[in-house]
Amino acid sequence: MINRRDLLLGGAAGAAALSFGRVDPDFLMNSAFAAEGRTLRFLGAEALTGNWDPTTHTNLGQIIAEGFVFGYLTRAPMKPEKPGELVFELAESLTPVDPFTMEVKLRKGIKFHNGAPFTAADVKATYEYGCLPDRPAQWYPGLVTVDVVDDFTCRINTKAQGYPATLFYYLSSFLPILSAKDVANKAQLSARMNGTGPYMYVEQKGDTTVLKANPDFFLGAPKIPGVEYKFVGDTTTRTLSLLNGEADIIERLEQEQVETISKDARFEIHKAVSVENKYLFFRCSKKPFDDPRIRLAACHSIDRKQILEILGMSGTASKAHISPVKFGYTDVAEYPEYDPAMAQKLLAEAGFPKGAGLPELTYYTSVGFYPKTKEYAELIAGMLQEQGFKVNLQTLEVAAWGNLLYDKPGGGEGHMIDCGWCTGSPEPDLVLRTHFHSSSKRICGIVDPELDAVLDKERNAPSIEERKKVLQTETLPTIAKKAPALALFTSVFIHAYSKKLEGLYIYPNGQQDGTKATLA
Repeated sequence: MINRRDLLLGGAAGAAALSFGRVDPDFLMNSAFAAEGRTLRFLGAEALTGNWDPTTHTNLGQIIAEGFVFGYLTRAPMKPEKPGELVFELAESLTPVDPFTMEVKLRKGIKFHNGAPFTAADVKATYEYGCLPDRPAQWYPGLVTVDVVDDFTCRINTKAQGYPATLFYYLSSFLPILSAKDVANKAQLSARMNGTGPYMYVEQKGDTTVLKANPDFFLGAPKIPGVEYKFVGDTTTRTLSLLNGEADIIERLEQEQVETISKDARFEIHKAVSVENKYLFFRCSKKPFDDPRIRLAACHSIDRKQILEILGMSGTASKAHISPVKFGYTDVAEYPEYDPAMAQKLLAEAGFPKGAGLPELTYYTSVGFYPKTKEYAELIAGMLQEQGFKVNLQTLEVAAWGNLLYDKPGGGEGHMIDCGWCTGSPEPDLVLRTHFHSSSKRICGIVDPELDAVLDKERNAPSIEERKKVLQTETLPTIAKKAPALALFTSVFIHAYSKKLEGLYIYPNGQQDGTKATLA
């Protein structure tokens, strides 16, 4: 059974806390166990990229694999009742020195899988490399420099860029720490994962990533000797593989599969409100969705309650552009609800009464990764057509859909595309700034000075308390009114696993902590 445990080391901190307790020494005394049991076989719903540099992708399947191998300064359990909680891993403390400087104290005696010692130089190399604007996975709020004080102390500096160093408070749980030597050798960085985590990268065999237990892991070697992450794009195939014993744990289940598996006493079902919202993104860089009235008209045409009826247990309601387990979430009063009369009013104001004169709009969705995408995309297309939108729905397998996902000069492919965004940190800007600031143009391609201003204001707030206030009273309401995308729902992640697997913790972004897990 999957049970919540005291994650890794150290104390937990609330959203407003910026310095933390020390390590519980009893935790370390209980870590000297040898690997036993058999390899864990996990079937994932997303193919990996083949490039092991974490800054080159936004691929959730690969982020899950990275979670086994790399270490992080902190981890974030992201439970709904404590969305801002952080727990230490490679860091012992994060302390603000001034508004633009965050001091990080690091744990001693940790090694990378290649045997090199972990030091502050590795944190410096990771952060300064990852913040470069040419990195495809641009998670940072901007350029940053890191000063090495000594081998186990460094200071994150943001003064030159003019944004607060406290933004790295929540990012500390998301950015995997790389070896400085690997960062200096990009070919080596891309060729294999070299982390400080409980499992070591062995090889890639077709669609299967092979990992083995790290005998020198600072909490002791995991009891499960290996992990195999295998990409299986079809939900039914994943389910059959679990039932016939070819898999130990599978993800991204739909209600029908859950009902089938639940009847079999050999298996357990794990459900959790995730960090992922599923969005209908509008291509704001091209007509007609360059006009916010058309975007809002589309939003008011969609009855999200009907989508949740299709999803069943795989989704829950959200009234903001971030998940309820993200820092700063609140139900936004301005969030566009189903209102056909308002949709018609907005279309008429924009010069397209009852949709007359609108071009045919191509809407892309995927199958095999997210639950029920085809079914609710057909529902959305039908609801839009009822209000006068002419919709050409294109259903693609995941790889083809992924190739069309991002915006490009002149506008991305089609006019609408649905996508989830699942980042393993309470940090809201991993979603908000990533998608809705004009400096990003990732999927929707929006350029809006008013939206930029409220995003900059929350980013530059002098304290976490003030930042939360700006998020809830200005940033999230403005995004709702500008509607560069519609958050359809918050995903509920569903995993099914063998009862022989015990002690595995599943994070709200799908990453897994197997440091205390056993598999008979």
